[in-house]
Order: sequence, then structure tokens, then C-alpha cells
Amino acid sequence: MFGPILSRSILTLAFVTMTAIVCGGVWSFGYGAAVDQLEKRGRADLALAASRLTGELQRFRSLAVLTADRPEIMAILQGTSSPLVSGLLREMADKTGSLDILIVGAAGEEILSSSETVGVDHAKRPYFERAMDGALGVYHFVDPRYDRRVFYFAAPVFADAGPVVGVVIVAVDVGVVETAWRGDELAVFFTDELGVVFISNRSELVYRTKESDIRMVGQSAEYPTGLITPFVRHNEKQFRSFEVWEIDGGRYLPEQALHLTLPMPVIDLVGEALPDLAPARQLAYLQTIAAAAIMLAFGAVLFWVTERRRTLAFANADLERRVANRTSELEAVNADLQRTQAELVQAEKLSALGQMSAGISHELNQPLMAIQSFAENGTALMQQGRHDVADQNLGRISDLARRMARIIRNLRAFARNENEPLVDVDLGAVVHETLDMLAARFATENVVVNWTPPNSPVHVRGGEVRLQQVVLNLMTNAADAMDGLSHRQLDVTVTQADKTILSIRDTGPGIAEPDRIFDPFYSTKSIGAAEGMGLGLSISYGLVQSFGGDIQGRNHPDGGAEFSVMLQPVETT
Repeated sequence: MFGPILSRSILTLAFVTMTAIVCGGVWSFGYGAAVDQLEKRGRADLALAASRLTGELQRFRSLAVLTADRPEIMAILQGTSSPLVSGLLREMADKTGSLDILIVGAAGEEILSSSETVGVDHAKRPYFERAMDGALGVYHFVDPRYDRRVFYFAAPVFADAGPVVGVVIVAVDVGVVETAWRGDELAVFFTDELGVVFISNRSELVYRTKESDIRMVGQSAEYPTGLITPFVRHNEKQFRSFEVWEIDGGRYLPEQALHLTLPMPVIDLVGEALPDLAPARQLAYLQTIAAAAIMLAFGAVLFWVTERRRTLAFANADLERRVANRTSELEAVNADLQRTQAELVQAEKLSALGQMSAGISHELNQPLMAIQSFAENGTALMQQGRHDVADQNLGRISDLARRMARIIRNLRAFARNENEPLVDVDLGAVVHETLDMLAARFATENVVVNWTPPNSPVHVRGGEVRLQQVVLNLMTNAADAMDGLSHRQLDVTVTQADKTILSIRDTGPGIAEPDRIFDPFYSTKSIGAAEGMGLGLSISYGLVQSFGGDIQGRNHPDGGAEFSVMLQPVETT
């Protein structure tokens, strides 16, 4: 009683374990695939945001370079002041959205400003020193002068003789640049070499960094003390090759997100993005739930099928017991029936073996006659001293022996539905070889052969030996049909169209039943005269079909029978 219960309990536990493993695998795979897609989309969005920021700053960079080339700026640096220059700088700042445009002398002193406030010393500042070296200086920091985040683009002003005589600085308000792309779905921010968020589309991220970077920021003079706060916890994680951040940044930032980075050396920042992992987890959970539901449904069906099979097994066992009581009288009859069936099968095997032996004898009769003729001629030639011609006869005998072996192999392959690979065969050469093999018989029986070989090879798809066997069957059947007639003529032609057609016509009495000529064992020959078994045309039909061709037989309007073999031509280039 406890055996079936224990067995069911073990199966149930095994199924639950398997379900848990499958669901775990589905969750892992689904989550990984979702994260991969999230990472690709996040990188594309980050690249777009970085390109947009670079484009926004590029116009201020160009403004600094173009302003430095104006002659009015050179005049001010050379001490020639003009009241119109101050108004020009204000107009340029207003039209371009610049925070300020400054003209700085070679010693770092401010000479003129679009905001009309001067006095800041730029000497020894990195952007100023780079501009004085003849390059474009780029710098970003929290400027106490404007009490906001700024970008400085410093362009050198070159004298006609070549040296740098001053610098034009364009100050850019970072807050104005951010306005155009705040509120995007993906949290994007740009950090400096200290890891501090300097630009972001989330205002709550500005001036924030990781906890691990707080100490380094505190030792820097670029940011006021107490301005920088952390938003990334210490417990950073790794998922596959991705970095995962645990974030404490308010409700507008994800609690857990991928951390993606994109270096931006042109503006000396690093673009970073935080794609939210919640959608990926949700998708993985949904896939896991679906997999669990499918597994449970499969388990329910399996349980029902198992119970049904158990019930059917009990019913079947009862039925077998009933049948066993009534089979004793049928066993003897069944044994007699089995013996009778075995005898019939054996008789059928012997009959089939006899038919096949007769068919093989029929197919090999003509080559054997040719071998006999060549052997007799060879003996006579040897006695006459014509050894060269005798050697040729011996070679033909060897070729015919090999050909007979190949015919037997192909007949056996045909009987077993085995075919050798098809090749390109010259149909004219096949007809020529067959006529050469039958030449002795045709000469003896006064058969006139009308055959004009083609001017060039006529290639078709087939097997060389099998195709020659077909031609041999048709020619020998034609010769047999003309046996005893005074006029014996065999017309062989090859025509080329969509298909290559070989036609063989005799002057015999024709075909009595054209619809049955390809049936196995159908023959009009009398046993003992030509030993016909009716296998030749049936075998030929099967061989031609295996080439992808067709064979037809009909009575010619002018008398006699005509067989047409249609084969696939080989396209030549």
C-alpha cells in the first residue's frame, strides 16, 4: 500500500525540483537577455546625449575662435580702446547665449568683459596657460564670480608677427545647456576627473558622486566644502560583464541600475548613464511565471496520463487473464497457420530467385555470345600468326568480361533500388559500342543497321553501363522480333531538342499489346526459342526512369515497332 504512495511522492519531488531548475534557468536567461538589450539601448541613448552636449558646446568653442580673429580684439590688446567694442561683446553674448565674453591680456589681467565687470586674474589658470601656448583651452568649474557651473573656452589672439598677445574667453552657463534635455527618460550625467557630476539631465545628480570618491573631492579646491554629496552606495555589484549600482538619489532615479560610461576627451568629461534594471527584472519574472505555468500544466497532464495508464494497465491485466483462459484451442490452429505462412514465404523466395536468375541469364546471353565469337576468332588468328589482331580480340574479351560484371552489379543495384551516381555519358559512343558488340550476330542474321553517328558528342545524364544495357536490350529485342523474316532492318537515330531522343525501329511484326510491354514478366517470346522471361523491357524502363528520362514503345505507321528513349541533355558551355 505504501509502495505506490512513496513512488508518487518521489516523482512529485523530482518534478518540483526539475520545475525549480527550469524556472531558474528561464529567469537567468530572460534577465540576461533583457539586460543585454537594456545595455545596447542605454549606450545608444548615452551616445546621443553626449553628441548633443558636444554639439551645444561646440558653438561656444567656435565663438571663442572667431572672436579672437576679429581686428577689434587685436586693437584693444594693443591699447587702442573703442567704446563700440564693449557693446559688440554684449551683443555677441546675448545672441549666442553666452554667460560672458572676456578679453584677457598676456599677463592674465582682464581688459574687457561683456558683463562690464573686470578684475579677475587668469594667470596660471590651466585654460589661460594653454591658450597662451597657442592652443584652445577648455576648463569647467564652479565659478564664484557667477555663482554657477561654467565652461570656459579660451582662444589665443595671435599678433601679425606670430606670438600670442592675449586671450578671448567665452564663459558658458551649464544650466542653460542642460535646459534643452532635462526630463529625458534615461538618467544621463557627465562627471569630471574627480568623479563629481558636473552636468546632468537630473538636477538632483548635480554635485553628487560615489561614496568612495568623497574623500578625494574633499581634498580638491575646485568645489566648495560641503557642496558634494554621495548618491551611490558602497555595495556596487557585477552582473556578467556589467557594473550595477545601488542608488540612493530620490524617487526620480532608479534604485538599481546599470552603469554605462562613455569617455569624452574633447571636453574633459566622462558621459555616464543609469538605465533602470526594474523593467528587465519584471520581464524575467513574467517569463519565469509563464514557464512555471507551462511546467505545472505539463505536470498535471502527465499525472492524468499516468493515472489513466495505470487504470488501463489494471483493466488490461484483467482482460489478459480472461483471454488466457480461451486461447488454448486457438494455439494449435495458429501453429498450423504459421507453418503454412512460412512455407508460402519460402516458396515465394524460391520463385523470386528463379525469376532473377532467368533475368540475369537473359541479360548476359549476348555478351557471352560475343565473348565466344571473339575467342574463336582469336584462336584462328593465333594460328595464322596475326598476334596483334588476336591481342585486340583478347582485349575485347577482357572488356566484355568486365562489362558483364558491371551489368550484374547494376542489375543487383536495380533490384535493391540502388543507383550509382549519374554522370555525363556520350550517347553516340554508347550506341557505337553496343553495335560493335552485336556486330557478329547482326552479320550472321543479315540484319541491316542504318546508323549515322553524330558529328559531335551528344552528352546526356545517366550511367554508362546501365544506358548501354538499355540500348542492348532494345536492339536484341528488335533482332529477336525480326527472326525468320526476309527483310531485317534496324534504324537507329539520335535527335536533339528539349530532350535528347534515341529511336530504335525494326521491320518486325510490331507490338501486339503496346500497353503491356513494360510490365514485368510480360513476353511474346516462346520459351526455348529466345528464352524470354519478360524482364528486359521492365528493367530498361526502370533504368531510364532513374536517369530522369522516359521510354516509350509504339507501332510505326510504316510497319514494325519503334522504341524511343528520352534523356536529359547536358548543357555545354
